[in-house]
Amino acid sequence: MSAIIEIKKVDITTLAVDAIVNAANSSLSGGGGVDGAIHRAAGPRLLAECRGLGGCDPGDATVTKGYNLRAKYVIHTVGPVWYGGHKNEEAVLTSCYRRSLALAEDLGVKTIAFPAISCGAYRFPIAKACAIAIDEICNYPTKCVERVILSSFDDRVETALAQALANHSDDE
Repeated sequence: MSAIIEIKKVDITTLAVDAIVNAANSSLSGGGGVDGAIHRAAGPRLLAECRGLGGCDPGDATVTKGYNLRAKYVIHTVGPVWYGGHKNEEAVLTSCYRRSLALAEDLGVKTIAFPAISCGAYRFPIAKACAIAIDEICNYPTKCVERVILSSFDDRVETALAQALANHSDDE
C-alpha cells in the first residue's frame, strides 16, 4: 500500500474521513466500546439500517451510511474474541482488515480510519493485533485509499501501533 498511515489517539467518531471502520458485534446492534460510540454519534438511523442487514460473521465486513458522523460510510467488521489463539483468531482478525479494505476500494474511499479491532472487550493481545493491522494495511494492494488513520483509545494501543509500524518499516 502506498497510502499515508497515521496513528492518532483520537475519538474515531470525530474524524472527517470517507469511511470509519466499526469494531462491531455480530448482530450489528451497537454495544460497548467503539461500537457503542459509533452508534451513539451516528444516531438511530444507523441502528435501523443495521437491523436490515441480518448481522455479520466474524472476519467479514458490511457497510452502512455514516448518518450524523463526519464520515460518509461506516464499515462494520466483526473481530474475533481471543480464546488463547486456538480458535483461528489471527486469521479472523486478518480477514477483518482485508474485507474492510476491499469494501473501501469498492466504495472508492480515499480516507479511512480503523480502531484497534478486538483489542477491547474481545481481549486480543494488543501487540499481536496491532502487528496484524499494520501488516494487512501496508500490504493491501489499494488503488483508491490514500490515507489510513489508526485510531487508538489509549496509550498502550498507540504505542503498540507505532512499534508495529516501525517494525514493518524495518522489515522492508
